[in-house]
Amino acid sequence: MNIPKLKKIKSEKKYHDIVLEDNYSWVDQPNILEVLKDPKKLNLDVKDYITANNTITENYFKDIKDLQKKLFKEIKGKIKLDDTGLKYKDKKYYYWTKNEAKGNYGKRIRQLIDGSKPEEVFFDGDLEKQKSGSEYFGLGTVSISYCDNFIAYSLDLKGSEYYTIYLRDLRTNKNEIDIIENTSGNITWSLDSKSFFYSKLDKYHRPRQIFKHLIGTSIEKDVLIFEELDPTFTCGMSITSDEKYFIITTSDHITSEEYFFSTNSSEIKPILFKKRKKDVRYSIDSWRGYFYIHTNENARDYKVLRCKTDQVEKLEVYIPAKKETVIGGFEFLDNFIIRSEKSDAIQKIYVRNIKTTKDEEIKISNEAIGVPGASLMQKDTNTTKIRVGWESMATPGRVYEYDVVTKEKKLVKETEIPSGHDPSKYVVERIKAKSHDGQMIPISLVRLKTAKQDGKSKILLYAYGAYKHSVSPSFSASRFCLIDRGITFAIAHVRGGGDLGDSHHEKGRKQFKKNTFLDYIACANHLVAQRYTYRGGVCFYGGSAGGLTGSAVANMAPELFFSMLLLVPFVDVMTTMLNEKLPLTPGEWEMWGNPIKSKEYFEYILSYAPYNNLAKKDYPSMLITTSLFDNRVLYSEPVKYIAKLRDLKTDNNTQLLKCKMEAAGHGGMSGRDNAIKELAEEYSFILKTAKILK
Repeated sequence: MNIPKLKKIKSEKKYHDIVLEDNYSWVDQPNILEVLKDPKKLNLDVKDYITANNTITENYFKDIKDLQKKLFKEIKGKIKLDDTGLKYKDKKYYYWTKNEAKGNYGKRIRQLIDGSKPEEVFFDGDLEKQKSGSEYFGLGTVSISYCDNFIAYSLDLKGSEYYTIYLRDLRTNKNEIDIIENTSGNITWSLDSKSFFYSKLDKYHRPRQIFKHLIGTSIEKDVLIFEELDPTFTCGMSITSDEKYFIITTSDHITSEEYFFSTNSSEIKPILFKKRKKDVRYSIDSWRGYFYIHTNENARDYKVLRCKTDQVEKLEVYIPAKKETVIGGFEFLDNFIIRSEKSDAIQKIYVRNIKTTKDEEIKISNEAIGVPGASLMQKDTNTTKIRVGWESMATPGRVYEYDVVTKEKKLVKETEIPSGHDPSKYVVERIKAKSHDGQMIPISLVRLKTAKQDGKSKILLYAYGAYKHSVSPSFSASRFCLIDRGITFAIAHVRGGGDLGDSHHEKGRKQFKKNTFLDYIACANHLVAQRYTYRGGVCFYGGSAGGLTGSAVANMAPELFFSMLLLVPFVDVMTTMLNEKLPLTPGEWEMWGNPIKSKEYFEYILSYAPYNNLAKKDYPSMLITTSLFDNRVLYSEPVKYIAKLRDLKTDNNTQLLKCKMEAAGHGGMSGRDNAIKELAEEYSFILKTAKILK
């Protein structure tokens, strides 16, 4: 294998009297954000290096192309390609979605409730993709006006998340002249359907301005209604459940602030609900004359307050905080609130009688570990019926029509696995590993019931561990392509995520970030000790901030792994956190610390950043992916990482880089078949490195 070399240009920069050396810093082009829009601006040496690596990766997979085709067919066979979603009853129409075997992007359909006219496809994703002429088709929002006559929709045709908003008159099925470029993609309609609100991206790709656009007028006449001046905050717009108020939310990762104004206001003057306070997050909703406030102030895992909408200073506790329990969000019926709670990484759904304030858990399944869900089934909230769902790591999703008063439930939809699936063949388990400091870390896993716990099996151990993101023990049909071949699938609920609440998150960010990596290692070692696998029998699987977890662990305990998949991985933390001109950096300082201002954070990040800590040692086989158009984790990070890794590694394993040079985003290429193709390639890499080629 002819491994390409990336040229080295020695660079030394001093921060806090510490010299930072980097032979590949030149890859971080000063105009790197321009490459997101125009790949022709990519440095030619970098382009040649990427092209050479893509060729190596393609050659690596040549001998398992048949396996990839088999996996593609298997995964697709587990998906019901012709599938119709449940109908939502609006005021005049039923609305629903539909996927078809021949399509990749689905259709949005509606029909008059009285049935006086046939159903109509008001947005056909495959047709729109064809009309766009683009290989990539990223759909942001499809939003219907309150009069039901217009849709405003947003598209990203490269993957770099610069969304363009378009407007269509559904009566003529023709697009209007209203086209708005460089937006975040979100759209909020006014109740009179004459205008809508949107967020504009600044030169650093941050949504910090909200505009009102009047249909049929020039974009230059759009009215700025809100601007966030703090570069670490970004803003967005929403409407309350009772449609009485518009809400402007501005926030970073740990602090939020909200403004409101009446949906009937002739003159927009946003009113501050409560001034931002560092490390306090809150959100407001309104229902039947009250504001409901979901907040973590003096309640790290949240509580719900309430006040009359004309007495915002007179707050009362409506749902109190609970120890080691995350109080979640809610939906409203006239007389009931549907809400969620989570403890020990297990979610529950409750219904609260508004008049009596009595709570009851909605029991959907007898399975101990799974994912419940609840949603409204109609616009009219004068009802006692909702939809509730359940799925687990072994059981496909089911949706029931549920009466919150009589507790009767009727199965209305079940996820169908066309190729067949028998949940009784599998075991779902929840075990816990003791981390380095005594903290118990949950592990959720699913395996064949016939699999022997003899310390000889291989295991895929997934992790993320950032942004308070929870990884649910949910169902994924495609995973059984691995599980049925004897690989156990497990999730390490490491700190930094939100599975066990705020403390679990706090102890995995900033000066505690290393806990994330040590938790993962503890989970892997526990699985070895309990004979689910063996040292060298683990495959890491994770992306983005999860790729940071994997690449950090690769430096700390490479002997645990036979393989690693680092998908769009955040591997060059230091460089990114030192560049305040990148899209996400200022807002990220609350996650990782600010190494520009703080020597303490500079030294701490430097002590774990995967790129900076690569060393002369053996590393496992790796598949590393990226995209030229990814604005969240820039292509330069994996490019630099693979070059330095190859400079230092002492093993004979294969580490691959695959960079998509065609339009693709942080989540990969667009379309169902492309997603399946990418997954089949990832699985084939796991199986090849596991030496399971069947």
